[in-house]
Amino acid sequence: MNEIVNRVANSPIVTIDLEEFYRSEERVVFDLKEFLFEGLVLREKDFRAALKELDWNIFKDKLIAVHCSADAIVPNWAFMLVGTYLTNLNVEYIIGDLQSLEQHLFEKSLSKIDPMLYSGKPVVIKGCSKQPVPIFAYGRILSIVQPYAKSVMYGEPCSTVPLFKSPK
Repeated sequence: MNEIVNRVANSPIVTIDLEEFYRSEERVVFDLKEFLFEGLVLREKDFRAALKELDWNIFKDKLIAVHCSADAIVPNWAFMLVGTYLTNLNVEYIIGDLQSLEQHLFEKSLSKIDPMLYSGKPVVIKGCSKQPVPIFAYGRILSIVQPYAKSVMYGEPCSTVPLFKSPK
């Protein structure tokens, strides 16, 4: 009998699974809408008092998006003031929505990649994941590895879509 050989496992293909860059901490939105007077206006004195009274420990060990979901004009300093409290807690936060938070987290993780690891190698950017990987991350990883890789494909090592092949 012929021995079954796993050609995919024995190939030089390097697989990048973006799910491995997903941070598992809980994401929370700090919504300034809750602090608006009549849902329209931020009163500085009331806002500062409310922030002082808030139990900030509920944000410990979480990733925070400081955002205002109301259609109101909120001054930039209000978002920044919330940031001062979060910085004191030593938690990671951004000023923006959850989508912006995900982009920030992936950008931070992907920026640590050494692109030389992919020099001259065929690369597969894995397509399926259990965690939500933003479309941004796929473009970002491509821009990191393409200048170094021999080729870049998308999908699974056994069934890929070719994206790029370096000229010979």
